[in-house]
Amino acid sequence: MEPNRSFSSSSSSSSSSSSSGALLSGEQLIYAITIPLSTTIILANLLIILGIVWNRQLHNTPNYFFLSLLVADLCTGVALPFIPWMGLNRQLSFSSCLVAHVFPNFLFLAFLLNLVMVHYERYTCIASPLHYSRLWVHRRFPVALLVVWAPPLLYAALPAFGWNNWSAPNWDHCCPAGVESGTETETRAAPCAANATSSLCCSYRRVFPNAFIYLEVYGLVLPAILAIAGMTGRVLWITRGQLRDICRLHRSLERGGAQVSDREQRLNLRYTRCVVAVSLTFLACWVPYIIYMHVCVAFLLSETRWSSTTHIVLSCTGIGSMAVVPLVLGLANRQYTEPAGAILRKLWDRWRTRRPPPPQQHTEEIAL
Repeated sequence: MEPNRSFSSSSSSSSSSSSSGALLSGEQLIYAITIPLSTTIILANLLIILGIVWNRQLHNTPNYFFLSLLVADLCTGVALPFIPWMGLNRQLSFSSCLVAHVFPNFLFLAFLLNLVMVHYERYTCIASPLHYSRLWVHRRFPVALLVVWAPPLLYAALPAFGWNNWSAPNWDHCCPAGVESGTETETRAAPCAANATSSLCCSYRRVFPNAFIYLEVYGLVLPAILAIAGMTGRVLWITRGQLRDICRLHRSLERGGAQVSDREQRLNLRYTRCVVAVSLTFLACWVPYIIYMHVCVAFLLSETRWSSTTHIVLSCTGIGSMAVVPLVLGLANRQYTEPAGAILRKLWDRWRTRRPPPPQQHTEEIAL
């Protein structure tokens, strides 16, 4: 019996060391991917926000909506390094586990709803420009701002009010694999499996029930993405019709001239570039997140454990690519890039003026 006991202890120690090594490599992978991406998102959002705040000509309702989106995107960039941890099992208390899962989920939902509101505001401005000033979005901006921030907070906080699986009877998947009887590994993992109210096992399955995840994915996130895609496609269709009307007007005013054909070619080329840019933005920013979302739901349905590396890469790629959408919208508009460029030039000039002068000894030697 003694050799078997020594073998079980050695195997348990090797399994615990391998699990700690895997956790360490997963932590390094999370920080290696999220820190550069999060820093870029935070700095770019801060630059555009300062440009809007300092330029009084941009203080109007559409830019206020975009400013709210930039603030939500900034918060998402701050929470980005913590989002991949939501899919990994950790040793946290009940309150810490709720905060670690509820707060990033709230920021993500607020960001998504702000993005829908910005697209809706621009869509109404283009689709019905004569009635735009009489819409509730334009006249009651505080109410619209409350709509895009309060419902995400209320929905994300539902697990804190009792809609969770913290007292579920079976949480064997939260415990380390390869637990042997009578070993140190079983002693460490015993509260995770035996005591359902233990504070050691923190998993998204304990915080978010399956119904909560399905409702969020197929009732909130996917309809929001489809609404954004539909409004964008509708705006491009309206723009195409206006382009045809402009070309017809030029043809009626100047019959059969070479300049008219050149103008039409430039307008068509500009519209084609716009369509290509919108399509590439959707493919690069939304498709990775849609893939990540459906992969998560597929693994949730199959009740299988997946590699932490796969989860880290998919979550960082999906959330990070989606957080780039407001930056693309801001950098594609000159009214935002020009104030941001002016701020960068001022900072550059101040840095150049504060540089230390050359040493006096060297200049005196030259004079002698």
